[in-house]
Parts: sequence; C-alpha cells; structure tokens
Amino acid sequence: MNPEEFISSFSFDKRLAPYDIRGSIAHATMLARKRIISPAESKRIIRGLLSIQKDIERGKAIPPAEDIHYAVERELIRRIGKTAKKMHTARSRNDQVVTDLKLFVRDAGGHILEAIRAFQEAVLMRAEAHPRAILPGFTHLQHGQPVFFAHHILAYAWMLERDKGRVRDALKRADECPLGVCALAGTTFPIDRSLTARLLGFSRVSENSIDTVSDRDFAAEFIFACAMIGVHLSRLGEELVIWSSTEFGFVSLSDPFTSGSSIMPQKRNPDTAELLRGKSARAIGGLAQILSLLKGQPLSYNRDLQEDKPPLFDAADTALASLDLARQILDGLRVNEKTMEASCHGGYLLATELADYLARKGLPFREAHGIVSDMVRELREGPEGGGNLEDYTLEELKSFSPLFGPDVARVFSIRRVAEDRNSYGGTGKKALARQIRKLKTLLKR
Repeated sequence: MNPEEFISSFSFDKRLAPYDIRGSIAHATMLARKRIISPAESKRIIRGLLSIQKDIERGKAIPPAEDIHYAVERELIRRIGKTAKKMHTARSRNDQVVTDLKLFVRDAGGHILEAIRAFQEAVLMRAEAHPRAILPGFTHLQHGQPVFFAHHILAYAWMLERDKGRVRDALKRADECPLGVCALAGTTFPIDRSLTARLLGFSRVSENSIDTVSDRDFAAEFIFACAMIGVHLSRLGEELVIWSSTEFGFVSLSDPFTSGSSIMPQKRNPDTAELLRGKSARAIGGLAQILSLLKGQPLSYNRDLQEDKPPLFDAADTALASLDLARQILDGLRVNEKTMEASCHGGYLLATELADYLARKGLPFREAHGIVSDMVRELREGPEGGGNLEDYTLEELKSFSPLFGPDVARVFSIRRVAEDRNSYGGTGKKALARQIRKLKTLLKR
C-alpha cells in the first residue's frame, strides 16, 4: 500500500458529506455577514455547495480525495472556480471535522432515541397482550418467585429508558460548536462563532481552541451509550434463546426470525436473537477502540483522530439495526402462557412467601427463613426426591411451626402470591398497572 492510500479516510468519512456541506454553508454565511468575503462570493459558494448536495441526494458520488472535506472543496472549485478557495478562510480541517462529527452524532442520536421509543412501545404492547401470563422469576437461572410475564418483559423498557438518558447526555456534550477555532489557536479574522453556532443549531460555542480540536469525549460517550443499548438487547436475546428452547418452551419466535439447520430438518434456530447478543460485541469493541485511540495523544490535533469515525459510525449503525430487529421480534413473539404457568409449580417458588407468612405472624424473618429452608430440604431429600410445598398438610406444617394456621392456604396460590406483591415497582397487579401507566406517560412526552 502506498502512503496516499494509507492516509486516505475517504472510504469511510464520505458519509459525512451532508454535514460537511451544512457546516460550510454556515461558515460562508458568517464570513459574508462579517465582511470577510463579499455577499456575492458567499452566495456563489452556497449555490455551489447546494448543487453538490443535490447530486449526492440523487446518488451521484463525489470524486474521491484524501478525505471528504478536501473532496467537497475540490468539487466546489471545479464547479464555481477560484471563489471556492475563499470558503476555507478562518477555519481548518481540524475544527471542520469535529463539527461534522458532532452534527452526525446529533442526527444519529435523534434516530436512536426514536428507535428506542419504538422498541419500548413494542415491549408495552407485548406486556399488555398477556396481562395474566405468569412465569417463574429467576436469580442465578434458578426458580425464585412467581412473577407476571408483563412485569418481566417491562424490565427491558426501563433498561432502554436509562439508555435514552445516556444518549441525551452524550448529545449535551455534542451541542457545542467547534467551528472557528481553526487549527488549534483561533484566528485573527473578526469571525462570529456564535452566529455560526446558531446557524448550525448548536446552543453554545466551545471555550478552548486546543481542547476543541482534540476533543472526542462526545464520540466516546455516544459509543458507550450504543454499547449499553447493545448489552441490554443482548440480555433480551439471551433470554429469548433460553425461553424458546425445548427445555423451556416459554416463547416461540415467528419464522422470519429463525432459520433451519443444514442437516437436522426439525430445527428452527433463534439466529436473530443470537445475533442480538453477537452484535453487541461490535459496539463494545468500538468503545475499547476509541478509548485506546485517545489515551496516548498529546494536545492538540493528531492524525490518529482520523480513526475515530469507523467505531463511531459502526456503533450508531449497529444500535439502530439491533433496536429495529428487537422490536420486530417482539411484535411477532408467541407467548406460551400455559407452559410458563406449569413451570411455576416446580422449584419451590412459594418458599419466600411462606417465610413472609411466618414473619407476619411475628417470627423474626431469619428464623422463618430457616424453617422454610428445612421444609424444602425435607422435600428434596424425601423418598420421592421432590414434591411441592403445597403438598404439605396443615398438621405437617404445624410440625415445623405452630404459627401455621388455616389462612396459610392463601399462600399456596401462585397467582395470588404474584398479584399481592404490590410494593412500588413490584410484580403485583396494582403495582404493575401503576408501572404501565407511568411508562405510557413517559412515552407520550
């Protein structure tokens, strides 16, 4: 490979063309208003830039160059002549590229926020479609306590609500206009950076020129937000893989989201759910890549920063694609309610409720915990090697504690136990209704 090919970034930064043109139009407008170039020159530059933009929108590619910034400038020179060379007055590629990147992050962040909301609405729809479905809640992938399916699936809506907050926070750091700091030290031209910022929709300008051209914090934060989205969707993918297995049979993925085996005709593999897990590794890798890229650079700009774009673009693209696919999977998901509920009758799901029953009778919870633990141990070690807590008679229960009475029968209803857990954020019927109302309110904003 020759040095020119090695240095070139056009193959990946060409997608910044719309942002580069937008930034150049704002810059040319400001230069004219400050009488650094004439209004006629500014109009000619802007007309030329808009013609390039229209060609791009029609699918006509810009001839390649070292990077997209030089490619746009060279094409503008070809179209309007030497006036185009005045466009670069009072700016550098250093402040130009970080401006383009912030404009890209702003747009990508907006699309990701929309995709998160669509995913959350799909979660909400799936939860409301199965209001009575009940399944074992797990810790350590062991049966814990009975919960409603709606409560379980809504956990992903709240995970992604936090991700919305992370994306918005990253956008706050991207909402600072770099244009006009030039290479690293500012300019002697009487520019108006606040005007440029307003024209580009930034709320403020950056404060330190050296920091501005070397800053990629906003990109690292944005990639982190995308990586967290990937991690959360990966957890959903893992649960869908487990739940759709023969051993569980809780859900079935619709045919478009599964694939057959090349040798085993009975197989329907949950490939899309597995790829939700796999795709998350890309954004995680991108985060490690950009942090490694930044950690050893002296101030201010270094050419290493050219390599910030592939992980940034890939993280945004992967997050958007994964959110859209996860939404589609949920839209077509079949929930096997009877299988879920049948699974609740194994694994001693009522153990905690029995301990709570004794605690409500006045026994210290640790002692109640020990008594129920003994009951479970007896069942596990019995001649049948199993059995359920609800199989105990009242006399047998009293042999463990005289506090057991006829009212213990209420504890032995899986559904009632789940419905009664109405502490704020719990799986109970009232708590779940409150949770759904709050999520709907958030999604309407």
